[in-house]
Amino acid sequence: MSNSEHRELFSRSENNPIITYKDLPYRANSVFNAGVTEFENETLLLLRVEDYRGQSHLTVAKSKDGISDWRIEDKPSIAPDPSNFPEDKWGLEDPRISYLEEIGKYAIAFVSYSENGPLVSLALTKDFKSFERKGAVLPPNDKDAALFPKKINGEWVMLHRPYPGDVADGAHVHISYSSDLVNWDRRKIILRAREGGWWDARKIGLNTQPLPTEHGWLISYHGVRQTCAGCIYRLGLALLDTENPEIVTHRSEEWVFGPKESYVLQGDVGNTVDLATATWANTIGDPELITVCEYPEFDAESRSFYYARVIEIPTPRWTAYDTLKFGVEVPEEVEMITQERAYTSPSWYTP
Repeated sequence: MSNSEHRELFSRSENNPIITYKDLPYRANSVFNAGVTEFENETLLLLRVEDYRGQSHLTVAKSKDGISDWRIEDKPSIAPDPSNFPEDKWGLEDPRISYLEEIGKYAIAFVSYSENGPLVSLALTKDFKSFERKGAVLPPNDKDAALFPKKINGEWVMLHRPYPGDVADGAHVHISYSSDLVNWDRRKIILRAREGGWWDARKIGLNTQPLPTEHGWLISYHGVRQTCAGCIYRLGLALLDTENPEIVTHRSEEWVFGPKESYVLQGDVGNTVDLATATWANTIGDPELITVCEYPEFDAESRSFYYARVIEIPTPRWTAYDTLKFGVEVPEEVEMITQERAYTSPSWYTP
């Protein structure tokens, strides 16, 4: 099938992005991926919002059509609370929402960023105004968690993604079980990251809560491909058996959704690349690297080393130059923009 004959499974809203930091009723740096559910005949989002310290919290937004006229809470709905939950020290991220009909409550699985790394926390709510926090339910490093909306064989079931620090053995989707929503065990890999040059090689993770269909539990997951310009996240689909979700009955070979529009290709760094002319404007970023770094937890009695990572502004990749020179069309999945990274030499400290 040619690219012109291919029909995308999902269509992007013409209103995208539907929410940005400018829409928030309070000061914030960025808005990231949100948990989503239907609540009182409306679409409800639980936004991950990053403040100017670089730490995140979760804020409720509601819309009648899920696209426009968003009503956003004027303060965080779930804020980090390190006094009562030490695992919240560096913020909250990546919520997923499941309605648990058997107890009449919504379960929110989210990441608490602890000193030892990200871990899975859980909260329950009936109204998205008050929240019953269960605390940390899975240890670091773990994230990308969501509950199935009902018990299976008498137990609550959760999908999640633990991973070693260097992802040496790959990061895969796991399943765990609980009788009380707090203590989880019998962890098992159910969906492995592929190997080699696949779009979902070495590192994958759950996107949304499992959705019941007549063919089984539908899940979407992201695959992470490492390139010289950084990571590319794309989405795939899988079906799990209705009675035994440890069984994967179907899995997409191709990704079904990937970054294409400017609002996902550009982030905090910005992007001035003009692919039509394979040029860029050197009008963003800093012309020289001069900064002062403070480390509040510095221990003068401990050996340590420090380094800085530098990110170059986006520039045309060689494929953009060749496309322009030879006047050829290339598939949408071909990378046309690159963004180099560099690391400074380390500074060593010895007491």
